Amino acid sequence: MTRRLLLALLVLSGSVAAIAAAEDEIRPNENLVAEGIPSLPAAIAETVGPYTEFRSAGFSSWHPTRREMLISTRFADTQQVHRVKAPGGARTQLTFFPDRTAGASYPPKTADFFIFGKDKGGDEFTQLYRYDVASGAITLLTDGGRSQNGGGAWSTSGDRIAYGSTRRNGKDRDLYVMDPRDPKSDRRVAEVEGGGWGVIDWSPDDQKLLVIEGISIAESYRWLFDAATGERKLLTPKGGDKVSYGGGEFSTDGRAVYVTSDRGSEFHRLVRLDLATGENKVLTPHIDWDVGAFDLSPDGKTIAFVTNEDGANVLRLLDTATGREKPAPKLGLGLGTMGGVRWHEKGGVLAFTFSSARSPSDVYTLNAASGKVERWTESETGGLNAAVFSEPELVRWKSFDGRTISGFLYEPPSRFTGKRPVVINIHGGPEGQQQPGFLGRSNYYVNELGVAIIFPNVRGSSGFGKTFLSLDNAEKREDSVKDIGALLDWIKTRPELDPERVMVTGGSYGGYMTLAVATHYNDRIRCALDVVGVSNFVTFLEKTEAYRRDLRRVEYGDERDPKMREFLLKIAPVNNAHKISKPLFVVQGKNDPRVPLQESEQMVTTVRKNGSPVWYLMAKDEGHGFAKKKNQDYQFYATVRFMQDHLLQ
Repeated sequence: MTRRLLLALLVLSGSVAAIAAAEDEIRPNENLVAEGIPSLPAAIAETVGPYTEFRSAGFSSWHPTRREMLISTRFADTQQVHRVKAPGGARTQLTFFPDRTAGASYPPKTADFFIFGKDKGGDEFTQLYRYDVASGAITLLTDGGRSQNGGGAWSTSGDRIAYGSTRRNGKDRDLYVMDPRDPKSDRRVAEVEGGGWGVIDWSPDDQKLLVIEGISIAESYRWLFDAATGERKLLTPKGGDKVSYGGGEFSTDGRAVYVTSDRGSEFHRLVRLDLATGENKVLTPHIDWDVGAFDLSPDGKTIAFVTNEDGANVLRLLDTATGREKPAPKLGLGLGTMGGVRWHEKGGVLAFTFSSARSPSDVYTLNAASGKVERWTESETGGLNAAVFSEPELVRWKSFDGRTISGFLYEPPSRFTGKRPVVINIHGGPEGQQQPGFLGRSNYYVNELGVAIIFPNVRGSSGFGKTFLSLDNAEKREDSVKDIGALLDWIKTRPELDPERVMVTGGSYGGYMTLAVATHYNDRIRCALDVVGVSNFVTFLEKTEAYRRDLRRVEYGDERDPKMREFLLKIAPVNNAHKISKPLFVVQGKNDPRVPLQESEQMVTTVRKNGSPVWYLMAKDEGHGFAKKKNQDYQFYATVRFMQDHLLQ
């Protein structure tokens, strides 16, 4: 067999590792631009191969009449819509696009079709599509241009969908109503100002829309809109202390709305808003943790809700008649994260998505009456035994001002002796939170390279109360960077960790934190890996997409104010890049609407002037992080090489 024929067969088989072996080195695909990255030997792909084959699954929608569901999972390069007809049943792929799909949803009364969203190349200009089940035909429902569409809800009768779109001016997210069976029925119900609007629910009589107005993570409101005229009424008062509301569902009689709120509390509590009297009844005053996702059963008798307890999620049930909790369901799944909580239209069975350190994200159901838990999907782990993967230790340390900061530490197996190198991985947001879920490819660093990983929840993270959430706003931005400085001190106190071999990494806001740590603590780290990170808040705020600009100004400060602009320029990592002498790896998607391409390119250009090694990887077909497996794989191979060269030595 000739070499050319061998390569052709390997391409057809899709074996990345085998192709690499045939060519002796791994080369970036046609959509990747790699600068400063040395050759990657084929042995890397062969060694890490199983760790690139993890899959995950997430719940999307119940079939309205049968015990059957739509899920999202990946068989090839991207997440697509699949159908599963029974627990443990086959995952039948329904959509086949080069770009990932999102948000598949059946209407409440019929399963003749479902709606899903999809963008192009990670640009996040999501368009809505209809999938006809009988024929498999797919119809574009929205404008197909540079608008963002989504955040919608089905009418109670299932004949219409209400959603938000930026198509009018690219900035404001107006409200629209459409019968998906007839795209020409699409009409704008109301014009609004701002990019934080979205439809949450319809009233039982389909006359009113429950709508969110989001100002920031710390401030939002709930409105009622007339579905025909667009006339609006504010449900939650403005003025006084800022209040944040989450979720929203009408009661089955239409007399009240259920939401979560931090009004009068550090944490989000489950609340019933009486539409006639305006009374706010707190249903979970006894829980000092955030209530997150929740869903009201079709009969209106039970609310399933999830609490965020030190990063781990707990499922609870509440009796709406008494306002009291029912006995907690015994899931037997251990410590992990949970989402996608949804009752079946026929009631009694609750779907949810669960992930833990030893299990990828998968879909489960709970029979509320019997307590029976069933697993609907079992995602592959590349042939590896996930039961031996490291479980996290919740750790805490004191920061510069005496405040306690926490995080999760994953330690390598006991066969690794001596002080272990450390990766500090900082989450994005900045209002995100690191939770004890599945590490995916990062398990390779722990299990095979003997690297310890710490996931800190620095100030500004969600899940720890609204005071903690605001501790990094505007002029306090670098206080969160000091939390990492304190973590570097804490690492010295752990005899199994090597303070002389530390790498810092993170994506999005975590990318900013990575760059900021690299400028502040250059002499205390070995190297840094920045993924789609902000290098200058002024240029970021000027160039991030218009629909999200004001939302980010609330968090970071308004660059149009001269004093704030001066401060933001002063702390910008790109303006302090001369302090970086340690190796830097930067990863960016060309189509990123959140952190534009220039944020990475200006950082790379500036740091290269220092003469220190700079690796740069850019994907032409990606946005805010890599979504396509072939691109993720190359990024992973390059990261392993970067760590081998600059952290492990």
